[in-house]
Amino acid sequence: MIDFSLTEEQEMMKNMARDFARQEIRPLANKYYRENKKIPEEELNELIKKANQLRLLDYYYPTEYGGLGVTDKALSCMISEELCWADAGIYVHLNASSLAAKGLSSMGSPAQKKKWLPKFTNPDNEAKIPSIAAFCLTEPNAGSNVLAMSTTAKKDGKDWVLNGTKTFITNGGRADYYIVVAQTNMNAESTAERALGLSGFVVEKGTPGLSFSSDFKKWGVLASNTTEVIFENCRIPAENKLGDEGGGSEGMAGVYNTLEATRVGVAASCLGIARAAFETTLEYARTRVQKKPIIEFQAVSHKLADMEVNLNTARLLTWYAAWKCEKGLPMDRGEGSQAKYYASEVAVKTCLDAIQIHGGYGFMKEYDVGRWLNDSIVFRIWEGTSEVQKNQIAKYLSQVELG
Repeated sequence: MIDFSLTEEQEMMKNMARDFARQEIRPLANKYYRENKKIPEEELNELIKKANQLRLLDYYYPTEYGGLGVTDKALSCMISEELCWADAGIYVHLNASSLAAKGLSSMGSPAQKKKWLPKFTNPDNEAKIPSIAAFCLTEPNAGSNVLAMSTTAKKDGKDWVLNGTKTFITNGGRADYYIVVAQTNMNAESTAERALGLSGFVVEKGTPGLSFSSDFKKWGVLASNTTEVIFENCRIPAENKLGDEGGGSEGMAGVYNTLEATRVGVAASCLGIARAAFETTLEYARTRVQKKPIIEFQAVSHKLADMEVNLNTARLLTWYAAWKCEKGLPMDRGEGSQAKYYASEVAVKTCLDAIQIHGGYGFMKEYDVGRWLNDSIVFRIWEGTSEVQKNQIAKYLSQVELG
């Protein structure tokens, strides 16, 4: 029998995340968004410290590395949804290190994970800023087509030398550690050779030859830091190549393992944006009167009904993918990609319909639905565009056994 009731632990942590979202994140986001200003770094830093003290930033890390060891993927989805409900940009700012940490976990050896992962955890419940990481994959001419990347890593004596440029890198200007995917086979010609030639590397802040651009000006997720990251004869020690000395995923497998594990979390984030837009619009439709509350007009009520159904469908897809991930079951129909694709599309559609129901007010900055639309659009793009997700799903379907 399927049971959707929450355990005591799930209820407690979900409520803690919800309280933090309502009391800390949403007021800060509202204040500066409505003033058309970027949130000051010192205020974001204080927020990070508070979130870290509550263990909202490291609860999913294994206990051996200093985390809380929470393996409940559905709970992770609930927490992501609550935090992203408050503000997607702040949520990304708080949690962007998790993508890089997952890359380190997927590609690193046991010794490398033991060395670096504890830097992102907070076993003593301190109100401090943990180490910050950036996952460097996308390039100016290699986005969805990872194999087209031109960043290289060349062995030189006992060291590796990196050259190339990564772009749209979250935390690019504030990271302490950069998890970089680069091509080690300069002579690779075939797809298989290029795939096997990809490797991950850890580059520490301050390494000569490492630099980054100024923060990009974006339409949405405004609190997050996004830059180019440049490597110019950037020399790192041999032990910073991930997967060496046993363990870890090599080549494209490491990249796929990283992204497949995080796409469920991206889907959960989309739920938060969609729910924020839906709840605000539902309240507006109940109180906005044009002879009668506009929720009583069929055109409006049908849009709200679609929002409710789409949001719940996206949540079910996301939780199902999370369940399979937690149980170690194969996602043989691309369940992670299904969740990410559908939830991101629902987030954008929900925000568009929210603006439509608000009418002219939806286009005004004192109402938040436009802000959530700007936030939602990037979720259709990063960690695999909607088109890439559909390609992945179709690839699985071409191989799945029927009946």
